[in-house]
Amino acid sequence: MSTGNRSVAVLLALTAALAGCTGPTGRWDEPKPGGALAWTPCKGLRVPANTALDCATLTVPQDWAQPAGATLDLALLRARRTGQRDRIGSLVLNPGGPGSSGVDYAAYFASAAPVELLRRFDVIGFDPRGVGRSTPVECVSDADKDAATAAEPDPVSDAAFAEVAAQFRKIGETCGAKYGNALKVYSTRQTAQDIEAIRVAVGDEKLSYLGYSYGTLLGAVYAHQYPGKVRAAVLDGAVDPDKDAVASAEGQAAGFERAFTNFAAWCRTAGSTCPVGPDARATVDRVLAAARREPAARGNRKATAGWVFLAIVGSLYQRGDWPELARALADVRGGNPDRVFAIADGYYGRDAKGRYSNLLDANTAVNCADSAKDPTADQVRALQGQWRAKYPLFGANLAIGLLSCVYWPGGRDPYAAGAATGSPPLLVVGTRGDPATPYEQTPTLAGLLGTGRVLTWDGEGHTAYPETRCVTEAVNRYLIELVAPAPDTVCPAT
Repeated sequence: MSTGNRSVAVLLALTAALAGCTGPTGRWDEPKPGGALAWTPCKGLRVPANTALDCATLTVPQDWAQPAGATLDLALLRARRTGQRDRIGSLVLNPGGPGSSGVDYAAYFASAAPVELLRRFDVIGFDPRGVGRSTPVECVSDADKDAATAAEPDPVSDAAFAEVAAQFRKIGETCGAKYGNALKVYSTRQTAQDIEAIRVAVGDEKLSYLGYSYGTLLGAVYAHQYPGKVRAAVLDGAVDPDKDAVASAEGQAAGFERAFTNFAAWCRTAGSTCPVGPDARATVDRVLAAARREPAARGNRKATAGWVFLAIVGSLYQRGDWPELARALADVRGGNPDRVFAIADGYYGRDAKGRYSNLLDANTAVNCADSAKDPTADQVRALQGQWRAKYPLFGANLAIGLLSCVYWPGGRDPYAAGAATGSPPLLVVGTRGDPATPYEQTPTLAGLLGTGRVLTWDGEGHTAYPETRCVTEAVNRYLIELVAPAPDTVCPAT
């Protein structure tokens, strides 16, 4: 199951800091009966069979520390299956990112999730503040997004590094001019409090939650703030809240190197299914070098090393995408960039007319609002060289991604993360071959929460539910019956 787009080339890996939190106050303090939201049939979304999709808007404080001040609107979707019986309540989803649309994902989830789950829960998706339909952050032009993506992924010379840094600086200045200090309200801490408002608005006494990737961080912050309000929480693709931006980015560099090594090993035995030859890493080196010299083109659009690199990153999230990556590399080597563009565009939400979603704007706004301490440009430059040596394909670019918050304005609003004392067992799911949220973070997050229970999938790709029968049955039983799997349960790859 897809969990939405995740930005890597300019994504700051999530950071953590301990800070005091102000919980929702006023009308959101206590649960209220359902019906507080004005649900109406959704427009412009494909409706799954035997399902009703309704949409609503929830108004929340722009800053929960000032609940009587300015407000913003959150877009919500409710998917309710026909013939629902023994309803438990609502299952609130977050697909990750940050920056991915929970409304779109919930509509998809309602068509792809196990029926036994859909029969027991209303599925609630929401676009987090600043995302998609929820008072979106929009301050980076499509042209600037194209330029940033096409840019050299590993600028070696000082001049090339300065050019890339100037792009990040321009984006920061543009967004600062539009939003100023208000950028800090798009933080994870504020969004966790929005989830509490959603729980109250849908009339649930306690929260049932499923979060993927960044959604595990969001769920962990909520559980720390509101442990007594959690019924069940599945955190799939764990983020370690205690890692700072640098440590998180390095973890991703290691994770993507491992995933590419696994892809290359598959290529050696896949025959014609992997038309890049027996040494995929050498092929990628040659393809990137060619893209730097004379990129393949489709009309006025050139498949620079930046576009090729993004296609590689985007294809490593799921093992099922490996054959398409192999074909894309073979095609662009032969002068046809169509598959490279298709993969990269899908990853960043770019349509055929060159128009982007606000994924990148929101991703940067959330990550930088969360960041308690940003490295300097000089520190990034030093890390670029160090990580290139340790992680030859991905290290330098993950270091360069740290520049996004170096030049980001608007102040910071770091979240608190820690024990969820008083909560029920929280199910933390990890995949051995996960490139974006490396498996090592799974037991770490479970231990940090104190009530975490680890479920391991011995497979490849980013996130696990509902990839196999073992994982699906364990998660469904937990969400429906509140029975967590035995400690340290491992599900086989197939």
